[in-house]
Order: sequence, then structure tokens, then C-alpha cells
Amino acid sequence: QLQLVESGGGLVQPGGSLRLTCAASTLANYGIAWFRQAPGKAREEISCVGKYGGVKLYANSVKGRFTISRDDVKNTVYLQMDNLKPEDTAIYYCAAGQNVRQRITNTQTICVEDDFQTWGQGTQVSVSS
Repeated sequence: QLQLVESGGGLVQPGGSLRLTCAASTLANYGIAWFRQAPGKAREEISCVGKYGGVKLYANSVKGRFTISRDDVKNTVYLQMDNLKPEDTAIYYCAAGQNVRQRITNTQTICVEDDFQTWGQGTQVSVSS
């Protein structure tokens, strides 16, 4: 059974950087997404990468600041987060799905949240001075 473990969260000052890691028991044939949830707010999908790594999508809230990548040899997905802002404070989760579709709206293209069946336990990211 697929397992996901996130790490790399922490406390950082505004403008700083963090790299989150999602370690999987296997990445073969899985698309991976990063989600976040801040206190009192709905869960938000912020980035996803296709199972072959060629498709990388970002929510408008993080586009240009966050970069998703995957290393199928290490069975690991990364989320490089630069120029962090206080509003990025949240618990960050990675999730996996085997048949991931894209959801196209007027403002952005991201992966369909319901297509992700396996979730990690989350890692806390706090951005504060």
C-alpha cells in the first residue's frame, strides 16, 4: 500500500525559503500534488506534477514562487518554496493519485482534487517575523 511522508516544514521569516519533501514507498504511475490548509480556511491545492513529470501545474497563489519536482529514483517529490509570505502559513500535505485529470477554470489550471486517494500526515510551515 502506498505511503507518503512529508518533511521539511518549519518556521521561516517572510522572504525566506523552504524545501518540502514527500517521500513515497513508490512513485511509479502516480501523479502527486501538494495541498495546504490554514486554520479556519478550506484546503487548497497549490501544485501538482504528472506521473511522468512532464506536466507541472501551480495555483495562482504560488505561481512564480514555488517549484514542484520529482525524483522517481528516490521516490521523492519536492516543493521548493521561495519568497515566502505570512499567508503561506499552513499545514502542507502531499497526495497521490493514479489517474489524475486537469481542472481548467477561467483563471488557472490545476489537478482534480478528487483524483488523489492517498495522503500524507502533513508538515507545518509558519512564515513570521
